Amino acid sequence: MNETAKFDQQYRVVAVDGQNLVVRGTLTGDLLTITNAIPDAPLNSQEYPVGKLIAVSVPSSTSPS
Repeated sequence: MNETAKFDQQYRVVAVDGQNLVVRGTLTGDLLTITNAIPDAPLNSQEYPVGKLIAVSVPSSTSPS
């Protein structure tokens, strides 16, 4: 899969823990693990329940203010 193709599909949440979100592409079935870059704001199953449909965006080159 090329780098931009990752952003051309939606993903379903497969698993979540405090630092990682595992998702499966709805078109390709590819698994991605997204690592949380903000340790003070852990990922949780209330925000990302298993089965939730999400989109992945291109990471910003600047940090949020």
